[in-house]
Amino acid sequence: MDEEGPGLRAPYTGLTPECILDAVEMFHLRCDGRLLALNSYENRVYQVGIEEAPPVIAKFYRPGRWTDAAILEEHRYTQQLAEIEIPAVPPIADECGRTLHRHAGYRFSIYPRKGGRAPELGDGETLTWLGRFIGRMHAVGRAAGFEHRPTLSIEAYGERPSRFVIDKGFVPPDLLAAYRSTVDDVLQAVRAGYQRAGDIALLRLHGDCHMGNVLWTDAGPHFVDFDDCMMGPAVQDLWMLLSGSRDDMIAQLASVLDGYEEFAEFDYSELQLIEPLRSLRMIHYAGWLARRWDDPAFPMHFPWFNTQRYWQDHVLSLREQLAAMSEPALNVLGTR
Repeated sequence: MDEEGPGLRAPYTGLTPECILDAVEMFHLRCDGRLLALNSYENRVYQVGIEEAPPVIAKFYRPGRWTDAAILEEHRYTQQLAEIEIPAVPPIADECGRTLHRHAGYRFSIYPRKGGRAPELGDGETLTWLGRFIGRMHAVGRAAGFEHRPTLSIEAYGERPSRFVIDKGFVPPDLLAAYRSTVDDVLQAVRAGYQRAGDIALLRLHGDCHMGNVLWTDAGPHFVDFDDCMMGPAVQDLWMLLSGSRDDMIAQLASVLDGYEEFAEFDYSELQLIEPLRSLRMIHYAGWLARRWDDPAFPMHFPWFNTQRYWQDHVLSLREQLAAMSEPALNVLGTR
């Protein structure tokens, strides 16, 4: 995993339309020339038209980010889920059973196209359905561990990215003292949250379980983009489904857990981690943007990052998280 330095400068310079189509045709598919870039910045993902067949999705992995073993571990996990009819979307295997391929120096995989719409997260029945799916996924995730994927930790998602933005000069000098002290206070509060939660079990997670990675059809939900799958606490795959006021989140979480606990046990002490995990995600996101700033796609698509206003707002948001972490954890037991 690319953790200690910025990404390769212009890592996708050679990924031309011709290169993409040639890679897909290695799969014995005949492209019809239609090529649509999808919304992905970490990797490059395209919908590719195929003659007399549905389009496929071609995913080209960011050079230097994952080892082959880590990518293949992700593939095996999604295949395992799909084999027991949990609606994840694994890559298509070739005639030799391979799911990771190489062309022109790039590693890539081919996926079936799966359509869908964003779920209605304000609807309790929808949240319960999502909870069932995540519960089934976590029941599988508990059966074994990842060996090559990352683990969600305070060091990896808080300490390391905050050091990076400081050491590489991303934080403006006049905000540096405020950023340092705020991050120190936030991480101290995060550690306190982990201490309150106690001994938390780690399992295989989707890891980035937000609304953009859930597609809804009349048959129900399916999750896409397991690129950030990791080891971590179960609540990491639940808290990003919550929004609104504290009362709103309590009601939403109760609906999610109604479905979740049909298939998996939930350790309610993990509710102590919701705001700490949100804080880590905010710190990690700033570090992720900083690490990718050498990639020309990032200044183009995230022009607001690395401005004075961004860092002022970031420090303010982290201070708001300090207040959120000082409040009692969400309590859903009285609503169920």
